[in-house]
Amino acid sequence: MMVKIHPHARERMAERGASEEDILSAISKGERFMAKFNRVGFRRNFSFQNKWKDRYYQIKQLEVYGVEEIAEIHLACWERL
Repeated sequence: MMVKIHPHARERMAERGASEEDILSAISKGERFMAKFNRVGFRRNFSFQNKWKDRYYQIKQLEVYGVEEIAEIHLACWERL
């Protein structure tokens, strides 16, 4: 599966402490769920055991939202008589 990360999403990743590796892991190994506006969401918990914004966290939960698109459509047409 090819994943495109929108520039706006990249800005949010930096603000929220998520790496591209985290995003791809959430998509490939996380829980998948349907979200608003015909989007799909992915959720995954990561062991963190570190401080973030002056607070200690054992787990980092990442939710990723996106839109699935079909890259190619292969069509075949048969005529039935």
